[in-house]
Amino acid sequence: MPTAPIPTTTEPSVEAHVFWLRYQKQLAAGLLIVFLALVGFAGYRLFQTRRDTNAAEALGSAKTDQEYEKVIDQYRGTPAGASAYLLLAQKQREEKKLPESNSTLQKFVEKYPEHDLVPTARLAMAANLETLGKDDEALAIYQQVATKYANTYSGPLAMISQVPILKAKNRTDEARRICEEMLTKYRMPGQQSETNIADTRLDTIWVGEAMRQLRSLKPAEQAKPPTPAAANAAAPPMIAAPSVAPAAPPPPGAAPTPKKP
Repeated sequence: MPTAPIPTTTEPSVEAHVFWLRYQKQLAAGLLIVFLALVGFAGYRLFQTRRDTNAAEALGSAKTDQEYEKVIDQYRGTPAGASAYLLLAQKQREEKKLPESNSTLQKFVEKYPEHDLVPTARLAMAANLETLGKDDEALAIYQQVATKYANTYSGPLAMISQVPILKAKNRTDEARRICEEMLTKYRMPGQQSETNIADTRLDTIWVGEAMRQLRSLKPAEQAKPPTPAAANAAAPPMIAAPSVAPAAPPPPGAAPTPKKP
């Protein structure tokens, strides 16, 4: 007569205890690594926060060029360190140190290429060049900003800034083309309806400025019809109308000349 097998039961607590005794060194090492990572991350965040706070305080109290440069050197990579470049460049511009201002702005662009204020810095560089009389270099920067940052605030500002330079160079057609492009590119969409097919786009501040600049441009010259005297003078001798001298009046008492039949 076969006998049924005796079921074997194991307690979960016993298995956990055996697992711990077998792998306690590995588990302890893993827990220690996690704990040290958390402590290190918290310490780094605390250090970064404290460093940012010190940088902001130093930037707030900076007044001279040397103090701005000190913030730039000691707090690289912080928001205050990046802002110190722009404030230093603005101070140099106010002191009429335009080449130095552009050098500071160029360093900012190179060290923080992804910063949100890079297009603003580029526009400031173009304005400095324009003040120095380097219109061609300023125009090139305006064109680059208008193309690369078309969907930002700096895009239309760079476009409209080209118009006065082009007007001064008598490149009226290019200035007019830019204004006309802004009229269609920087209008806000209005309310659309199925029955209304008219243009309901709303004019923005850029459209208003483009219209003002467009009105200041000279209209395109149209060819005027030549006057009869000018046409006669310009015509070849074979085509020009013959000039007939008026007949001299007969002397007093002379017999009239008989007319031919």
